[in-house]
This record gives sequence, structure tokens and C-alpha cells, in this order.
Amino acid sequence: MLPSPASSPQHVLYNRTNVLSTPIQTKLSFALPTPPEDGKHRKRLNATSAQTVLKKRKLSFVDDGDAFSDDDQSGADSDVEMEDIGVLQARSQRYTPFHTRMRAVMQVPGRGRREEPSTRAILQSFVSSHKSDLFKCQSNDVNAYLTPPYACSYTQSAKRGGLPILAVATEQGTVHLVDTSKRKDWDPEPPCTTLQIHDNGIFDAKWNADDTLLATCSGDKSTHITCARTQIVTHSLRGHESTVKCVTWDPTHKELLSSGGRNGSICIWDLRVPGVKEADEAGPSVLSPVISIAGAHEDAKFKRGRRGKNVPTPRSITSLLYPETGPYGLISSGSFDGILKYWDLRLPTNTRKSKSTKPQPPANLYSSPIDPTTLNGSHRPRGIVRLCAGTGPTAGLVFGLGADCRIHTYSVPNLEALPTGYSHDKMQKNSFYVGLSLSPCGRWLAAGSGGSGTDTHGSAFLFDVDNASRPWMPRRDGVQLQSQQGEVGAIDWAEGMLATCADDGTVRVWRPDIETYRTCVERPEESRWDWSWAA
Repeated sequence: MLPSPASSPQHVLYNRTNVLSTPIQTKLSFALPTPPEDGKHRKRLNATSAQTVLKKRKLSFVDDGDAFSDDDQSGADSDVEMEDIGVLQARSQRYTPFHTRMRAVMQVPGRGRREEPSTRAILQSFVSSHKSDLFKCQSNDVNAYLTPPYACSYTQSAKRGGLPILAVATEQGTVHLVDTSKRKDWDPEPPCTTLQIHDNGIFDAKWNADDTLLATCSGDKSTHITCARTQIVTHSLRGHESTVKCVTWDPTHKELLSSGGRNGSICIWDLRVPGVKEADEAGPSVLSPVISIAGAHEDAKFKRGRRGKNVPTPRSITSLLYPETGPYGLISSGSFDGILKYWDLRLPTNTRKSKSTKPQPPANLYSSPIDPTTLNGSHRPRGIVRLCAGTGPTAGLVFGLGADCRIHTYSVPNLEALPTGYSHDKMQKNSFYVGLSLSPCGRWLAAGSGGSGTDTHGSAFLFDVDNASRPWMPRRDGVQLQSQQGEVGAIDWAEGMLATCADDGTVRVWRPDIETYRTCVERPEESRWDWSWAA
């Protein structure tokens, strides 16, 4: 029964959260026929003499309804016309030893497909011009020239081949909207739009499904929604008690989004719920979360100590994503270990009368059975820095960049860690500012990394992950892109290009160009003044 208040969050979310009563379905399961239970051996008809033999025989139906008997001595209950012989042959040959063996093979994501040719040569051809592919984040402070970018996000249109508009969020709470279209070295840099959205650093920025709204989460404990057309902050989402670390939009509902905080809480927001205006009527509408999950990745036995005692550090939420296989699910990662959690966002139906109208937190349907960060020589768990959902050839998978300098692969929806993993000898210890992004084609994965020791150059690493769902396939080496100073944190793909942000206040755009790459390899001393290329 619907809640009585027409404006309550439960009423607004009812059509979304209380529709399905069936378990979540996944693209990875196949509806295969079930073999007969009796398991009797049935003879196959010889294809060369099928017509002559079947003319003399009468086929009788067996009780199980799926198999047929061709015994000449058995009594025939009914005759079958000759035009049905082809159908009967197909049904009698449906359960073969080959199909029985392939049943388990087909239920494994990606198995049964041949190995795709390697595209590492294309990844090696990514180059970046020092003149036309380099952008700088100007500082608002008169005593500083540049400011470090913390997050970046291409529009959804850019991922489909449209105008490549990149939103770059900085340490000073500003967002720069940059046009990263390919241009000649002598062409002027396109004008950049700068928006002052927060008064503190912005740790994540995401466009919604139709690129009309930009969500930014900040260290000021809030998430702001900015209209792309008017460039005005329309909503201020407040419900976290500490820094908001990550934000993501629901791909099927442009008004719904989720955010994760440093204190370990997850908040679900609905922009259709009426907000509250502050003293300034022209300011944004302040919203409260419709659903909250406190301590999402805390241990069930965890108890906080009293004041004055040693209180453990909260397990922060590092990344959130909506999987394609479940329209009512949300996957989260934490800073403590490599365990992912799958949440069912459908509100529970209260059958008992209760005076409390506060929504109950959603159920945790699945958790990773094994922590993959403890399987590579380290017995201490490491957190997941960033999550990325697979698409295209990698649909049904989730990639997680760990603090152990490895990219782990999970299957959806059970979130089981696959033996497939990606790493590079040059990948250094990752902080929780490093990004992970999958190309629009679903085949290339890019991860950031920091420098260490005497090497202050940060790097981005590219991997061909087309065979990620097939652990028996050999792993392909990654490609290192090195050109910026400090840690390469934020990173994102558009159609035909990759943007990387570094602590030196610069944003680089990398594009595949085989001819330029060959020239750089053949004449490195001459080319290094104009280009950066794969190491």
C-alpha cells in the first residue's frame, strides 16, 4: 500500500523501489533446456538412411514428453506424418554429450568465444602534443599559478563521439569546462568556462544521462547539482557528516543519484523531492537523502569506543556504481579491504504497523566471498581505490583498482573475484585520489598512478581487457604513458581520446596516432620537444 503523504520520499520512489518482487536477473545466465531425468541411452538415426528407415517405422511418444523411442518391437500409440520427421529428429538430437558438456561452459561469462586479437599496438600509439593537447588549471589564489585537479568527467555525448567537453574539478572548488577537440598546434586554445561551485576541494564530478546536470561532491560535506544550460547550482544535497568522496548517477533515471562519504555512509538522492530554501531565496534547493546507509562497509561486530578511547578509523566509501545487470542494485567499495557489496535499493514493504515513518536501509544482497587483495602475496587487506563497470565485451564485470597497485576483476551480481588481474611493474602505490576508467568500446582500461622515490613523474597505464572474463587466456602487458609531474589521479575516456590529470595542475589528452608514434620512435631526440608518447 502506498504511503499516505503524497510528497513523502517513499511515495516518490514507490514506482522505482517497490515494483519487482522477483530476484535480480543477470545477462550472464542462459535458459538452457534440462536433460531428461531418466538418462536412458537413445539411439541416433543414421542420417544417410533416415528416410528409408523412418518410412518403415512408427514413432511413439514417451511419457517424459521430450524424448522418442525408435524401437521396432515397441507398440506405436500414434503415427507421425512424414513432414514432422525433421522436427522429431531435431528434438531427439537436442541432448547430446557435447551440449551436456557445454552447459557449464556457456554459464561462464565470455567462455566459448575465441580469443580476440591483441590491440596493444593501438594502445602504444597514443601520443600527446605539448601544444594542442595540454591544458592548465588556473588558480584563484594570487600567490599560485596552477591548482591540482582532483576529478574529471567527459560528457555522455563525448563518449558517443560528440563534442568532447571535459569537466575538470580542482582543489579550490572550481570546475573548468574544457573543449578537448583535436586542433592544430597553431590554432588558439578554445575558451574555457570556469564555475565556482564549492568552497572546498571537489573529489568527484559526474554528468547525468542526458548531460543536463553535473554533480560534484566536496570536502564541505555537500554535493551540488549544477545546470549545464544556466551554469547555476540548482540543488545542494546535504546528509553526510564528513567529506563526500564519490558520486554517481542512476543511468536509467536522470533524477536519481548516490553518494559515498568518508565516514562510511551511503546516501540516495531524488531530485524530484521538494527541497527547502535557505535564507537566500535565489540560492539552491537543499535536499535530504531519501535513503541512508550508515557504516555500509563496517563489520557487523564493530562497535565504536567511547570518547577518550582509541576509535578505529571509519571505513570510507571510495566508489559507487550502478550495474547494468540489475536496475535496482548499487555496488560499493571501501577503503579497508577489497570486499564489494551489492545493495538492493528497493524499499522493504512493512507488513506490520509501525509509528516510525523513517525509511529502512536497503538490504545487502551480495558481498564478495573472497578479498582479492590478499591473494597476491599480501596477507593484509588493501582497500579499493576506484570501481569501473564493464560494457560491451566486458559486460557483466566490475573492475576495481586496489591500493595494492593491481586491478582486480569481479563478476556481477555475486561479486566473486576472478583470477584475472592486471598490473604493471611501474605502477606505484596508489592513493585514494587515483582514477580508473573504461573506454566507450569496453575493451581498454586506463588507470592512474603516482611517482615514488627520485622518479617524480606520474604515469597512466592502459590495458586491453577484452579477455578479462576468460581467466585461461594469457594476460597482455600494459602500456605506460608518462609525461606529467606528480601523481596522475583523475582520468576519463571519450570517443578516440583519453584525458589524464596530474598534481602539477595540468590536463593532458592522449590520442592514437600511429604515424606520429613511429616518427617519435625513429627520431626521439627531435620529437620530444613536441610530443609525449608511450614509454
